[in-house]
Amino acid sequence: MTEVTGRRERKKAQTRKALADAALELFLDRGYEKVGVKEIADAADVSVTTLFKYFPSKEALVFDQDEDIEEALVGAVHGRPPGFTVVDALREHLLRLAESSPSDEFLSLIESEPALRDYARRMWMRHETKLARAIAKEMGAPEGDVACAALARFALASRELILAHEHPRRAAEEIFARLQRGWRTE
Repeated sequence: MTEVTGRRERKKAQTRKALADAALELFLDRGYEKVGVKEIADAADVSVTTLFKYFPSKEALVFDQDEDIEEALVGAVHGRPPGFTVVDALREHLLRLAESSPSDEFLSLIESEPALRDYARRMWMRHETKLARAIAKEMGAPEGDVACAALARFALASRELILAHEHPRRAAEEIFARLQRGWRTE
């Protein structure tokens, strides 16, 4: 029975990837607004109904790794090296993401389409609750702790500033140093 489950999961992953790949190729080739979901489904050789079983919206087709991103954020907090604070771990994780950012063509697609740009921001910030829980657990704070929620929100929101900065590492170090020591002026 586990072989069947394994095969089923592989097939689902293949279908999901085929849909995401077809969508991205079509969007990059012709533009997001000029491609319909039926064209994407046809390109992946599935029905439109199947497409929507895997992706709840057209925008979601562009961002197919949402769960992996959340898992990695939480993992950065729980799996941080000895001596690393939660803030250090988040800084380094966001820097790794910035250094391995998608292609300029992909980023241009997102920035050129308001629907994609807004979806990307909303998607990224959806990780706030789980990240805040992970931070609270690591800090020994109660779930729902407002300081942990604030750190999660600020860390996630800083990504956009880091990516846009001419020197991402310098931006990340400055932002997270401030988070580490607080907002006192010196």
